[in-house]
Amino acid sequence: MPVIRHRLPSTVLAGNPLGDPTERDLYVYLPPGYDASKRYPALLAIVGYTGTGGSLFNVDTLLEPLDAKLDRMIAAGTCPPAIIAAPDCFTRVGGNQYINSAGTGRYEDYLCDEVIPFVDGHYRTIPRGGWGVFGKSSGGYGSIVLGMRRPDVFAAIADHSGDACFELCYIPDFSGAYDAFRNAGGPAAWLRAFWNDPARRAVKHHKPLTALGMATHYSPNPAAPAAHAHVDWPFDLETGEFQPAIWDRWRAYDPINMVDTHVTNLQRLRAIYIDAGTRDEYALHWSARTLVAKLRAQDIAVRHEEFDDGHMSITYRYDVSLPFLVEALRN
Repeated sequence: MPVIRHRLPSTVLAGNPLGDPTERDLYVYLPPGYDASKRYPALLAIVGYTGTGGSLFNVDTLLEPLDAKLDRMIAAGTCPPAIIAAPDCFTRVGGNQYINSAGTGRYEDYLCDEVIPFVDGHYRTIPRGGWGVFGKSSGGYGSIVLGMRRPDVFAAIADHSGDACFELCYIPDFSGAYDAFRNAGGPAAWLRAFWNDPARRAVKHHKPLTALGMATHYSPNPAAPAAHAHVDWPFDLETGEFQPAIWDRWRAYDPINMVDTHVTNLQRLRAIYIDAGTRDEYALHWSARTLVAKLRAQDIAVRHEEFDDGHMSITYRYDVSLPFLVEALRN
């Protein structure tokens, strides 16, 4: 069965502060033998920073595209048939954390109140309230946060190497990011130069892009100077002095700090899967351990695994998580 590409106009993204497109691609995978007389578990696939939903289905000589992976597992009987929706949530600051933010737009609402109803209305899903969500890195972050915040939509989540324990995964990159901002004349000037650089995937851009993207999500301030990218920064842009009150705004979005205020919602989920490689370059295996400990301290069941690898090119882990989620959703 082919992967179907839709063009989905959005109402909730209209007027978004970055001026990003409001009509977006949405890719929908249907399982082999899709039968419109039956209902299928449905999963939302959200991707890591700098990615987009369509990239999951790209041909890669070294990686298995998601549709080929699902076809293989379904044919082998290791994963029940399921529908997968993969949206485009890319932004001018390089990606998405899948939250509603005054800096980027209402992406939680876009996913939950536009994408999923569209798919429910066009395909034979087990509808809203019975969906799963999965992703890696920023997609893992979005999965756990959407599970915490929207159990009315999602019943199962898989968080692969998701951002958490922000002190470990974000702070080490700030020094390099601030050097790049200073050399460019500030964050806004750096972003303009980034989009003018044909070598945008160069390693030198990673730290400043990540810092700018996360700040735009977690500590936006429309009243802040345009040169600062309308962001309040957790370290002073001139001196590097730590700004605890602004960092507290970031910490409010850290899944580890969100657990205690979302216990009831987490208890409603049928399945939670969390994993990370033991050589993760952003220390996200430690973040996952902390998150799992917080969940288990609240008697919330979670399947936690580690594997011998780093942060990149780990979509093979979907071989483990997707059958787990689909089985939970069909029961």
